[in-house]
Amino acid sequence: MTVLVREFRPADAEATTEVLRAAIPFLVTTPEAMIRSVTHANPARAFRLLVAEVDGRVVGRAEVGLAYESDTPGQAYANVYVHPEFRGRGAGSLLLRTAEEQLALAGARSVYSWVLDESANRVFAERRGYEARRSAHFLRLDLADGTLPPLPEVPAGVELRTAADFAADPRPLFTLDAATTADEPGDIGTELDDYEDWLTTAWGHPCLDRELTVVAVVDGAPAAFTAAHTDGAGRYLSGMTGVHRAHRGRGLAKLVKAHSLHRAGAAGLTEAFTGNDAENQPMLAVNKWFGYDICATEVRHVRELGIG
Repeated sequence: MTVLVREFRPADAEATTEVLRAAIPFLVTTPEAMIRSVTHANPARAFRLLVAEVDGRVVGRAEVGLAYESDTPGQAYANVYVHPEFRGRGAGSLLLRTAEEQLALAGARSVYSWVLDESANRVFAERRGYEARRSAHFLRLDLADGTLPPLPEVPAGVELRTAADFAADPRPLFTLDAATTADEPGDIGTELDDYEDWLTTAWGHPCLDRELTVVAVVDGAPAAFTAAHTDGAGRYLSGMTGVHRAHRGRGLAKLVKAHSLHRAGAAGLTEAFTGNDAENQPMLAVNKWFGYDICATEVRHVRELGIG
């Protein structure tokens, strides 16, 4: 059995999507999203989508790139996933080694990688010089069982809209996204300051459902939002929920997320997923109120290139 690692091609989209769904079924993606991530990548990101092939079958994938939004030069990521049926055959090792080589050429100094919190995966990372850092949970909610809590009352002075209402001018959503993303816990600091890049990567993402993305508006400006991603197969993913600092403590995160989830259920979606930093207790409490259960945990690992 020979493992071949190469660049992703559009013809790989279906097979690569199936690998991701098998390896980490808590994410929501589509073949169209795979293709767009490559064809619309900002050159400054040095983004690559690598695939591992065995006997003509795509069995693994790796998303590789520089942390473009970070204000610290040289930070990068390589997230490697192999189909469960083909683990232990060298595909993951070759994907990671190829990713590191490409990132080193792009000027990376530190490589961050999400690793499922399972013994075999953590051993794989540690043997290759990666050190464990912070954790994050995947959570799942059944939308088909009718157990969503009732919709909270909309506070006085708050108006609910959807992302579709901002189609003519999404810049106010970019401004709010930038303000709330800066406060997100994480190993890599994130600063959104490139509107054109945001239009491509966030606003133009094929999985973004603008009708299910709910925005709370106060005094004419977006104050809170929850971004909804869907895959056309009954699955919903919370891409991001954020509240502007000036409006926290009013229950707006719960409000926008509740309306989005109720709309998703009414539209026939059957299950919802979200991700939470393990230390983000306020958001974990909100998701517990909705009925989300933790279904898996990932641990962010880092390796300094040139070490190990």
